[in-house]
Amino acid sequence: MGGTREAFLKVSWVNVLLNALKIVVEGSIGLLTGSLALTADAAHSVADLLASGVVLFLGRSVHEDADDSHPHGHDRFEPLSALVVGAVLVLLGLKLLYDSGHSIFTGVTTGYSVWLVIGLLFALGDMYVCYWYTQHVNQRLQLPSLRALAADSLNDLYTTGAALVGVLAMAVGYPIFDPIAGGIVSLLVIHQGIEISRENVQYLADSAPPESEQAEIKEQVREHPAVHGIHDFVAYYSGHVIEVEFHAEVDQDMTVVEAHDIESELRKRVRDIDPVSDVHIHLDPAGLGEWEDADDATPTGS
Repeated sequence: MGGTREAFLKVSWVNVLLNALKIVVEGSIGLLTGSLALTADAAHSVADLLASGVVLFLGRSVHEDADDSHPHGHDRFEPLSALVVGAVLVLLGLKLLYDSGHSIFTGVTTGYSVWLVIGLLFALGDMYVCYWYTQHVNQRLQLPSLRALAADSLNDLYTTGAALVGVLAMAVGYPIFDPIAGGIVSLLVIHQGIEISRENVQYLADSAPPESEQAEIKEQVREHPAVHGIHDFVAYYSGHVIEVEFHAEVDQDMTVVEAHDIESELRKRVRDIDPVSDVHIHLDPAGLGEWEDADDATPTGS
């Protein structure tokens, strides 16, 4: 837990600092040159900085141990922080789309300067480092909020690239390409924000995991030699992890110690499946026929 928390905090701070650096560089050049492209891209990064800060100060709670106020842990803080990132992306994309349309109809008046290209190239490098590092760390952590930040950094590469295209087109006499490219990229930003929000709403709403993951869990239970059948199986997201409940039928002449050992073995089998977190098991004695009468009864085949 400690290593995961430390890695999460480190990559979150990297996102905050790199976004802040991008804002300072782009914002300064944008204000000095009067460039709407750089000023807008810096404003984009203000929203990114806000999202990174939310992930840092909300998402860090998921790595804290369970306590009296949160007896099941803090797993829901993780998708909550990612949901905020998704919402910021949607709002940002809508703002970019509006600004692009407005610029197309009113025209662009900014003059070309080599400092515009330098600022945008710096921003591209800054966001690429941010994207690569976040993706690299999250290959091990597999956290939804870090996936959201990585997607946000990738969107930043696209928006900054679009601004660069517009600036280069401005240099050769075609300023209209700036708002056109910005409008196209804004649609991508909106799409990414919707996808991130949709995924994390499922986590927060206790939705069931995919059928393939449920089948894998059931198979692990059925493969235990002491289990004759299972029923009342339920799997649902608690935050970004999965909680599982089920009844398993075992021989009725077992001792309490033997039944305890089987329950412990079943819990370990299921918890070894990523991303299962907690398992609640009820053992039924053979002969009651509860599993045979249940709608979701699953025999072991033995």
